[in-house]
Amino acid sequence: MILDGHIHIGNGEIDRSAFVSRLKEAGVDGGVVISLPPAAFRAIAGSAPVSRRLDELMSLTRATPNLYPFFWIDPMEDDALEQVEKAVKQGVAGFKVICHNYDVSAVRAMKVFLAIAAHEKPILFHSGILWDGAASSRFNRPVQFESLLEVDGLRFCLAHISWPWVDELIAVYGKFLNAYTRRPDLSVEMFIDLTPGTPPLYRRDALVKVFTVGYDVETNVIFGSDCEVNDYNTNWVREWITRDTEIYKEIGLKESTRNKVFSENLLRFLGVSSAVVQHKPLRPGQ
Repeated sequence: MILDGHIHIGNGEIDRSAFVSRLKEAGVDGGVVISLPPAAFRAIAGSAPVSRRLDELMSLTRATPNLYPFFWIDPMEDDALEQVEKAVKQGVAGFKVICHNYDVSAVRAMKVFLAIAAHEKPILFHSGILWDGAASSRFNRPVQFESLLEVDGLRFCLAHISWPWVDELIAVYGKFLNAYTRRPDLSVEMFIDLTPGTPPLYRRDALVKVFTVGYDVETNVIFGSDCEVNDYNTNWVREWITRDTEIYKEIGLKESTRNKVFSENLLRFLGVSSAVVQHKPLRPGQ
């Protein structure tokens, strides 16, 4: 099974049957579907009122197996906490956040993240260079997300392998692993989303680093495409699946690990899998 952990709803009409057909054509069985963006992103991606965005998201995903709805929220909006409650009540599987003009550690944002964690819902964060026509990428460097160590119970994922800051991403992931040895009660868990991000030229280098660094990563890496529901790019997705699989085979990644990356880890991130993972923490000097 292959699940795409990063699919956006785009502007325009949605043809559910055409979307499902395109998924099947790409060899994909489902995945995470992200709502239209909040008002702050209207200029680059369109937007709609909260209720309409939620209704559209839930209507699409409720009718289709293996589709998991993520509500795109701006934690700096005045009613963000109310939006969390409304989205959870409607049955969202998780939330999407892009820190476009604020630090992830901002007090208002952290309150929203704490509320999401209290509902045991995961957050998919944009991380890495942000192509939005603004000076915003500094808010999305992996090291900024260290502050999430203080959000008890949170499962979060950094998207796009944080490209071009892949090395920094790996270091931050290592920091979270090491934190378990220093804080035995720590319940925050970090995942890595492999969604491009990376141009093909950089792909092998990035994947080799992630999987051969020696850290306990195989249960915390997720495949994604960043494609849209409205026009799911089947050929492009197949190319990435083939490219990644060839790299995995080159570096000796077991089939069981590849299965985790392509589906099982996403289900665990979503909290719908019964799999239990005991992380091997980093000892001093590692």
